[in-house]
Amino acid sequence: MRTTVLAAVLAASALIPAAASASQTARAASTPQPAPAAHATPLRLGACGSGQLCFWAKPDFTGARQIHELSGTAIESCVPLPTGSKVQALANRTGRPVTTYQSAECAETGEFETYPGCGTWVPQSPYQVRAFKIWEN
Repeated sequence: MRTTVLAAVLAASALIPAAASASQTARAASTPQPAPAAHATPLRLGACGSGQLCFWAKPDFTGARQIHELSGTAIESCVPLPTGSKVQALANRTGRPVTTYQSAECAETGEFETYPGCGTWVPQSPYQVRAFKIWEN
């Protein structure tokens, strides 16, 4: 009998918080909520043609743009960007994977990231890009 009474008390106490929570949820649902914030203007992609690797000096595809094409870039070779170049955004439309490096020597001791070549757009790089490699497929 004690076990049954104890079980009933525990079961009832478990239901009380659930009932209180349900009534709070019902009250919250009936309280007017503020309207969601208006969405910002959609991000506009920068101009980067098919077969190109494009870098922009500022986030969101703004600022000075650099263009690199397969015909002028050695495959699987480290290509350092000109000293003082700033790269904050990029688009890979080469059709090949491209790795960007924080290091000007393509060292993997700093940050690096590989982007697919099927049309990857990166509005803000997580680090300052100083070099890149275009890979064989």
